[in-house]
Amino acid sequence: MIDFELNEEQAMIRESLQGFAAEVLAPGARAIDEAGAVPDDIIAQGWELGLIAASIPEAFGGGGGERSCMTNAVILETLGGGCASQGAAIMAPGQFVNALIDFGTEDQKAEHLPRFAGESPVFASLALQEGQFGFAAEAQRTTATRKGNGWLLNGEKRMVPLGDRADHFLVLAREEGGEGLAGVSAFVVPRDATGLTVAPESGSMGLKPLPQARVTLSDVELPGSARLGGDAGIDAARLISQARIGAAAMAVGLSRQATDYAIPYAKDRVAFGEPIGKKQSIAFMLADMHIECESMRLMVWKAASLLEHNDPGALKASVLAQDYVRRRAIKIADDALQIFGGHGFIRDLPLEMWLRNARTLTVLDGPVSV
Repeated sequence: MIDFELNEEQAMIRESLQGFAAEVLAPGARAIDEAGAVPDDIIAQGWELGLIAASIPEAFGGGGGERSCMTNAVILETLGGGCASQGAAIMAPGQFVNALIDFGTEDQKAEHLPRFAGESPVFASLALQEGQFGFAAEAQRTTATRKGNGWLLNGEKRMVPLGDRADHFLVLAREEGGEGLAGVSAFVVPRDATGLTVAPESGSMGLKPLPQARVTLSDVELPGSARLGGDAGIDAARLISQARIGAAAMAVGLSRQATDYAIPYAKDRVAFGEPIGKKQSIAFMLADMHIECESMRLMVWKAASLLEHNDPGALKASVLAQDYVRRRAIKIADDALQIFGGHGFIRDLPLEMWLRNARTLTVLDGPVSV
């Protein structure tokens, strides 16, 4: 039997974050989207919640909590229900931290994790996305070639979150001769590495306030110790699944936000003598939106739970959840906009912003991860 009931700690985290999302993230979301930048104080407030430091082992200065994909899915969904852009900016360093916890050697953990356990924000990022048409995370074109005892990296990464300020990048690259996910490794690359160039991204339809960068690697030489996991390497399927589930979880929160925003309007907006919510077409649309939110959540939670328990079906579950959320989140955001009619396109309201953000969340393999 599958039990999707949250435990006491997860329920407390969600309740606490719902207040943060509603009182801190949501009120300024539109203004922040217009300005195209997440304020530093918002990131600082998010950091103070300890969402990233909580799972860092006590030996490295963290909270010592259990690393939980399910808990992270709940966190990302809740933040996505306040503002996806701000939530992604707050949680993006977690991709770097979680990968270190899951795959890093003891030396790698000792070198990097203590920095993320402090009171001030520390920025690092996962460089996963690439710019080629038809990009698939499993088919990395960035290459890692052996050079003596070290590595030589070449390639280009796109839409790297927090790339403008990250002091380290976790770069996914294909080793020479490697095939499939088994041939993909991750490398810790410092920002000041020779041959690494960081430039602002050309822009995206959604998540506009989230700083994103284009990272180019031209014969970047790294020591052997830069390979995450050392000789053991990483489980690329797990890392990529985490990114997919993370983005999907945030899209579920956004979809729930759009649905909850449309329902009161449909009850209050009167046309032809009665609330539009009593019209069958609108009532059925709202019912479908609610059903799809619940369905998406269950698929995301199932994938996160399988991943947390190292179930071999986790990769398939993450792909199915990602595919389902990609199609449903866009429709929910669009349906919410349609319920408002022409008002949905006015930038005084958040509907067109949610539609753009939903599109961006569902085409990326993840600006965040569980």
